[in-house]
Amino acid sequence: MDQDNIKNVVSGVLVVDKPTGMTSHDVVQVVRRGTGIRRVGHTGTLDPRASGVLVILLGPAVRMSEYVSASDKRYQATIRVGSSTDTYDSEGTITNHTSGIDVSEEQFNEILQQFTGEIEQVPPPYSAVKVKGRKAYEMARRGEEVELKPRIINVYSLEVLEWDPPESVIDVHCSSGTYVRSLANDIGKALGTGAYLVGLRRTKSGRFTLRDAVPLRILREAFEAGDWYNNLIPAAEALADWPMVELDADQMEFVRHGHRIPAESGQTGWARGVSEQGDLVALMEVDEDTLEWQPRKVFFQT
Repeated sequence: MDQDNIKNVVSGVLVVDKPTGMTSHDVVQVVRRGTGIRRVGHTGTLDPRASGVLVILLGPAVRMSEYVSASDKRYQATIRVGSSTDTYDSEGTITNHTSGIDVSEEQFNEILQQFTGEIEQVPPPYSAVKVKGRKAYEMARRGEEVELKPRIINVYSLEVLEWDPPESVIDVHCSSGTYVRSLANDIGKALGTGAYLVGLRRTKSGRFTLRDAVPLRILREAFEAGDWYNNLIPAAEALADWPMVELDADQMEFVRHGHRIPAESGQTGWARGVSEQGDLVALMEVDEDTLEWQPRKVFFQT
């Protein structure tokens, strides 16, 4: 396919296996330069020290960001027990150290289960959360007191994958907005020994896993070869867990102009409106009073 044509019509997803040492924005810039497409965004920041699944949206699909970002996440987190740091990870200064710790795997697992379900979590002071318009980490670096309000998060499961004291690797399945660094720090408090995060790899973001992800090095090679679009996933698949309504040609014409179409009895909530060719046309919501699909975001303009 002609490169200029790709730029004009592309709307989809690149799932990148982000290496450590790069910000999520760095990856967006690499994709922007490699594809020549200006509208590029990601759906959930990964810290520079973390690696793994980073979902990149291209073209009109960028407008799906708020919906894709809200998806659940899964991580492999390496936690070191026995010390705490001011950043809750290995980049920070150790604030307390417990010598001669004696924690069994059973005790550790019992503590973990206290952090499953719907819980309150305070973000780390060294985070991008804003306090009165200023980023928390900027205030923390200046030595200012940072008071962050707790948030409600969901931790669906915590499972020990490797037990090698003082370190352990745990599988974390959680809602969007969960800070695994805070989780590590809170686990350390509950143990009474302190703990901090020493490694983080995102294994899943929404429906995309490491199996879908392309290492950034391979993607760079594909940009140079000009065949990067072979890694592009259709935009409709980014919300594959949403119900799908297939639109015929007439319905598509209505929807792309923002007009409503009839819903079937029993259909409620949100759905993807998809063309017979599998292209994402719109995100739609049922108006339960009129039993009609109301287009909320339209993507297919041609």
